[in-house]
Amino acid sequence: MSGNPYQDDRGNRDRSIANPLGVGEVDGYRESGEVKPAPGKPFLSAEGMVGGYGGGDILHGCTITVERGEIAVIVGPNGAGKSTAMKAVFGMLDLREGSVTLDGRDITALTPQARVREGMGFVPQTSNIFTSMTVEENLEMGAFIRADDFRATMEQIYDLFPILRDKRRQAAGELSGGQRQQVAVGRALMTQPQLLMLDEPTAGVSPIVMDELFDRIIEVARTGISILMVEQNARQALEIADKGYVLVQGANAHTGTGRDLLADPEVRRAFLGG
Repeated sequence: MSGNPYQDDRGNRDRSIANPLGVGEVDGYRESGEVKPAPGKPFLSAEGMVGGYGGGDILHGCTITVERGEIAVIVGPNGAGKSTAMKAVFGMLDLREGSVTLDGRDITALTPQARVREGMGFVPQTSNIFTSMTVEENLEMGAFIRADDFRATMEQIYDLFPILRDKRRQAAGELSGGQRQQVAVGRALMTQPQLLMLDEPTAGVSPIVMDELFDRIIEVARTGISILMVEQNARQALEIADKGYVLVQGANAHTGTGRDLLADPEVRRAFLGG
């Protein structure tokens, strides 16, 4: 048995890539393909979010929750406020109403930088790597908040994304779109997050690469890290989701397990092409 914590084993419980504050405290975890939710308040709770840009609101009472080790997916039509909801959770958007708590701590007033230190990792859709730096230098940049030896975490990321080990000395800007996304996710994991947020991680990649990225996202969730993801590829995203949110005009239109939303006739007709 190898030392790779991401091997294809639902029983794996290696959480060393997650924030040390969470180690040994993961109450919700994957077993036989299911998530056992932690008791009490959800690990992430973004409730009643109202806000937008300038003087206009894009979010209208939007609520998103994620349990430990759970994959939550936000889908919906263009302009529904999906990425705006993600940015609000990460503190890139001031809320006029609502609150955000992480592991029971109110972080509504914190900056994005402070939220990273609280255990959030965020991968934006674009401009998410340093193109002139090597793959390894990008990963090292992800460890900027750490004062410990992060080489073991880097090795875990190379195990998760073997192609990055092969290209670690290559400029990240020379990589394919899918490989760049792996660098971006890897850099976020270097902070040892408890919650990993991904904004359109499969945008512009081939179906084969999309499937591979989704496989890696599942493996990250197996370690106890919570995943919150915005996706345009709604059907494929809901297939791996423990929980799904369909947003319409900045508000919750449908909420349920990924499986339930895929089977919902209204959701299928309106958002999944029938």
